[in-house]
Amino acid sequence: MISNESLLSASIATLHKEYPYINQFLEAYPFLSRQPHDQPLARILLELESQDEDLAFDAQSFLNQMREFIVQMQEFLGQNEGNVEVITVLPGRDKHGNPEAYESVELLKGTVTSIVGPTGSGKSRLLADIEWVAQGDTPTGRSILVNNRPPDTDWRFASGRKLVAQLSQNMNFVMDLEVEEFLMLHARSRMVNDAETLVQRIIAKANELAGEKFGPQTPITALSGGQSRALMIADTAILSSSPVVLIDEIENAGIDRRKALELLIREEKIVLMATHDPILALMADQRIVISNGGIAKLIVTTPEEKLMLSELEHYDRKMMAFRNQLRIGGLLHELKES
Repeated sequence: MISNESLLSASIATLHKEYPYINQFLEAYPFLSRQPHDQPLARILLELESQDEDLAFDAQSFLNQMREFIVQMQEFLGQNEGNVEVITVLPGRDKHGNPEAYESVELLKGTVTSIVGPTGSGKSRLLADIEWVAQGDTPTGRSILVNNRPPDTDWRFASGRKLVAQLSQNMNFVMDLEVEEFLMLHARSRMVNDAETLVQRIIAKANELAGEKFGPQTPITALSGGQSRALMIADTAILSSSPVVLIDEIENAGIDRRKALELLIREEKIVLMATHDPILALMADQRIVISNGGIAKLIVTTPEEKLMLSELEHYDRKMMAFRNQLRIGGLLHELKES
């Protein structure tokens, strides 16, 4: 929580750095621009109050209004939600109204949970419950806890607080912008510090994920499906304030799946991944099995399965090499055994 004391001890230059949007507030006080920006705010306010009485400057009122402005901006930008360490899913019922047979499912920060089950089994319903922070008021009757307690209503209704950042299977851009321009719009809307550096980092990370490289001046409408997905994963990992990232069928994205998950984990996201791919399912720390609209099982990935994952990845790399060889017009038997 921001205190008046912390604001008083900071200089105007420091406030500009910590709260880039503070200019919008200070514009109403143009005489502050003539004050030294490297001195504590407390000294500046004291001097202003002691100056010409015609200024009619009330330091305490100014300070209270500044603090309230910062708090409101943080709420709008979703910057004051605190640190989400765990999301807990409490049981509801399946499509036939039968109680789900589990006590709770915990989704921890910096971990990956895969969601598996036949088409139409209810994976989307689980994801929707988490996204909308269900409180027993959805068709499944499930409830979602944030940090082991019922969440604030802001998680459900406030425009700046989104629990889940969702990456759908199809990413289609309609804006006629270059990649750098698009990312700068997002960064500036988040009012982050050093937006230029952040944007360059996002582009670099996206290029690590994508099969084909692209540059800052590439039109976003010219990006391939894989490039688009890589860009949005990097953008979500680095710039989004949502603590939970939902990815739908990343196996069809044409990107480096392991690097994508590692990036999201490094950025301490809670990752949920609906998938039919055994490699992705085993990359996860745990998997939720959905059947008949309900959670049927929660399986923690075993050491034996991790060994199988290495073997599956070996064959996956061979299949990728075959695909690339076909694309360039080569003969498959010319590939050396890997």
